[in-house]
Amino acid sequence: MSTQSSAPAGGGTPTYVTRFDGVRVPATDYRPVWLDSLADDVTIEGSAMNGVAQGAEAVRTIVIYIRRLYDSQEFSFAGPYGENGFLEDYTAWVRGEPIGNVVLVTRNAAGQAQRIVANYRPRTTLLRLSRLIGEQLAGTPYGEHFATSAPE
Repeated sequence: MSTQSSAPAGGGTPTYVTRFDGVRVPATDYRPVWLDSLADDVTIEGSAMNGVAQGAEAVRTIVIYIRRLYDSQEFSFAGPYGENGFLEDYTAWVRGEPIGNVVLVTRNAAGQAQRIVANYRPRTTLLRLSRLIGEQLAGTPYGEHFATSAPE
């Protein structure tokens, strides 16, 4: 997986994003450090899923696999949102097709990621992504949340 900056062509000023831990980094160096700060009972849900998966292991397994499917990724924004929120807005490419995602991460009182909601678009690419995840995670407790075959 690689990231790409949305810096102007010709070597202009790079785009910076603020990580979950408050550190500003160039968009090309960004990775979701909230994955290292998950509550034990964290939940994840989103447009590519049916239902909600719960637990740090589930979230790490799902997010790490999704990131492996990305050919590349460009961040428009990553930073604090409201009192206890963190927002990511990016476009990634999965098997050559672009897919946009807005991720809202809500922190608990301890500052850990408690709830993650990911909203992908467009639908055709999110369905492909869901099937790829479902095929990989089939037979695991998390696989039931994803599509496993082509739509009828």
